Amino acid sequence: MADSADSTVFEVPSDGRPDEAADRDRRTAARKTWLLRFVAVLAVIGAGWLAWYLLFGRNHVSTDNAYVNAEMAQVTPLISAQATEVLVKDTQAVKRGEILVRLDPTNARIALAQAEADLAEARRRFRQTLANSSALSARVAAGGADIARARAALTDAQAGYERARIDLQRRQALAESGGVSGEELTSARQALASAQAALATARAGIVQAQAGRQSAAGELQANDALVRGSTEETDPAVLAAKAKLRAAQLDLERTIVRAPIDGVVTKRQVQLGQRVAQGTPIMTIVPVAQVYVEANFKERQLRRVRVGMPAEVVADIYGGDVVYRGKVVGIGAGTGASMALIPAQNATGNWIKVVQRLPVRIELDPRDLRAHPLRVGLSTEATIKLAGD
Repeated sequence: MADSADSTVFEVPSDGRPDEAADRDRRTAARKTWLLRFVAVLAVIGAGWLAWYLLFGRNHVSTDNAYVNAEMAQVTPLISAQATEVLVKDTQAVKRGEILVRLDPTNARIALAQAEADLAEARRRFRQTLANSSALSARVAAGGADIARARAALTDAQAGYERARIDLQRRQALAESGGVSGEELTSARQALASAQAALATARAGIVQAQAGRQSAAGELQANDALVRGSTEETDPAVLAAKAKLRAAQLDLERTIVRAPIDGVVTKRQVQLGQRVAQGTPIMTIVPVAQVYVEANFKERQLRRVRVGMPAEVVADIYGGDVVYRGKVVGIGAGTGASMALIPAQNATGNWIKVVQRLPVRIELDPRDLRAHPLRVGLSTEATIKLAGD
């Protein structure tokens, strides 16, 4: 029995190694198994990534630094006036041409009435100028008759002067022989003096008649210059009055502020009774049906990007279940840093290179936008399909 007990106490495994060695072997085998599995998983992941890159990744570039943007329209009144009616509010959808605000039209109507009166006055002045031409033509003709009459009077005065001169000479010859009295001689001399005065007056009459005719002719030429080649509708003064009338009509029309585009009202800054200033924005309209995505890609991602390439966009608001189709329509002319109000500069040489980003504009399919509307500023993820995909 002692031999049997001893054989039981000192029994060893069939392979002849202690239990510790067997445990180490099992642990080593388990580690090898897990290591092989890990390597296999890594190999599968690497193969999957390589397949994804060869089939998809190398022909696509994507970024989550992308946001919805739009060509927003600022509504600015073109005249200064008081707001008498405000018909819209923030977040309200409007159509192009819809009335947004009504301004007080009182001053505009007064200006329109004044412009209409000025136009009527300009037309009357033109017609008066035409009538003056007829009157001046008659004055020129009458001036010719005055000249003829003055010349006839000069001829008569010259004849009277000759008669008085001959009569005086005759009496002077008789006076030496005592045939005429001194009184008759004096009368003859007075008659000659009167004839000389009449002759001078007749000559002055001719000069006056000629001057009057020349004055009338000059006035006629000046008057004709005002209307020559013009009609009542093409007269410069009438055209200027028409322009002022049109401006007054426009000012009256501008008392009604209309929506320039379809969209949604935002940033409304006008209240009822407020006096708005010309050119000061009173609200903004966002064309939500025409929004686009501005995606900021890293500079190295843009090596193969070209205008016209197709793109896909996923918006955070809808998640990955909604994919917008689009295309690249433009690439920014400069990075955000270069286009900043104060561009970054470093003249010391102590500079750390930072990867720059360029904005890429992606237009979206209008059908996708109608089905799933977007708003300006929403976050998106953009993917561009490169050539050769």
